[in-house]
Amino acid sequence: MSAVLDIVPLRSLVAVAECGGFHRAAAALHITQSAVSQHVRKLEKVLDRPLVVRDGRRGRFTPEGEELLAEARHILAAHDEALRRLGVETSDGVIVVGSSEHAADQLLPEIATALRTVFPRRQVRFRLDRSGRLAQAVDNGSVDVAVVLSAERGAFAGMLPLRWYAAPSFRLPPPGAPLPLVVFDEPCALRRRAVEALRAAGWEPAIACEAAYLAGILAAARAGLGVAVLAGVGGRPEGLMPLAGLPPIEPTALRIRVRAGAPPSLAAVAADAVAQVVTSG
Repeated sequence: MSAVLDIVPLRSLVAVAECGGFHRAAAALHITQSAVSQHVRKLEKVLDRPLVVRDGRRGRFTPEGEELLAEARHILAAHDEALRRLGVETSDGVIVVGSSEHAADQLLPEIATALRTVFPRRQVRFRLDRSGRLAQAVDNGSVDVAVVLSAERGAFAGMLPLRWYAAPSFRLPPPGAPLPLVVFDEPCALRRRAVEALRAAGWEPAIACEAAYLAGILAAARAGLGVAVLAGVGGRPEGLMPLAGLPPIEPTALRIRVRAGAPPSLAAVAADAVAQVVTSG
């Protein structure tokens, strides 16, 4: 008999990747951990090669496992989409949504509601990260759809307004003095945009604090270390105030990136949800 890749073991393999291990995959699929392990071993037997190896308490995909993982996503997407076209509701699976931290408070509830309406029996899980890393995660298939800050790749979803924020006690320095900035570490498009806008208006920016994630930016700005460029939708960040007297920052494009083989409706649903936020903010 020719080799066959069964749907159920493939779904378990994808769940191991998406959930970060066999135990979490079993919980997400509502089966035992031993069943997930048996599914992976069945796939290894079909392909006659190891797919997942132990790495401490976690499983690490081999190069062959990564290759099958990409194929499994294509197969499952085609399988589930075929059922939907035939009017059969699919029940299993997780939709992994990546999002930049900018405006996440407003974006994530809208995206979650929209996806759960279109995919009512899918679990929606979010991953917050920098746009560059999210784009890579979409490319390697570990994230299904991502909202990223980008001027180029991806489906356009809207423009995110940007504003200067600082602690209530912060005062602008006198003309000619350096202006302290709180920024994301490189690479960061917003950082470059802020520096260029200030220099074009005659200000000399001075990096007072760098942070990898939004929590660090907010903490430093609240401490009065400098001014920060943040999303201008929703309410103002707690402990900060909009800062007047600085040049306006042009909005940045929000784009939707979708992994290869994802349901065709995924990008449109996410883009519509993002548009609702940025047009109402």
